[in-house]
Amino acid sequence: MDIILLERVEKLGAIGDVVTVKDGYARNFLLPNKKALRANDANRKVFEANRAKIESDNATRREEAQKASGGVEGKQIVLIRAASQTGQLYGSVSVKDIVDGLVAQDAKVTKSMIVLERPIKTLGVFDVKVVLHPEVSVTVQVNVARSDDEAELQKDGVNVLDQMFEAEQAEIAAEVIEAQVEAEVAADAADAAEAAANAKRREEQAAAKAAAEAAGGLSAEADEA
Repeated sequence: MDIILLERVEKLGAIGDVVTVKDGYARNFLLPNKKALRANDANRKVFEANRAKIESDNATRREEAQKASGGVEGKQIVLIRAASQTGQLYGSVSVKDIVDGLVAQDAKVTKSMIVLERPIKTLGVFDVKVVLHPEVSVTVQVNVARSDDEAELQKDGVNVLDQMFEAEQAEIAAEVIEAQVEAEVAADAADAAEAAANAKRREEQAAAKAAAEAAGGLSAEADEA
């Protein structure tokens, strides 16, 4: 479908551009959100007759967004979530969660301004784009952690997932070392027990030999007598 853009649309064009898009994209998003008009003769005439006002209104909204951007740019919100030992969240972070976090810091944003390129499903710090106007966007950070302490570590650049992995590996290594020590102790104990048994056996054999020799000596004396 050919459409006339009423505002800048990323990867499509600027105000007044006539572009071709998929019918579904036009019907489900661009047209109902008043971002474009169908590119027919009647609409072309309407657009050209109102172009100056459309561009003026857009300039006013852009200026207001630029002024408001200072209150949003660079903000970091902290979201405490339950997660597994591998850092996977039990659920995901929603656009509403982000909006609520920003509004709590007096930022004037709405759900339609938040651009989540992919779902947030792990612990970490994520850059999120906020579109205040088609020509004005800023970046905020979403710090997802299991506790306030972890959030502080992540804020300082510590990778909690790597830290968790290293701690897990250290625990596994400690368990392996402990098992090896226990095995060595058991082996030493077995060697000691075997050595003691051999020594006792030799003592018993020596005693038996001595007893036999003694008995043999007495028998010989008796025969001589």
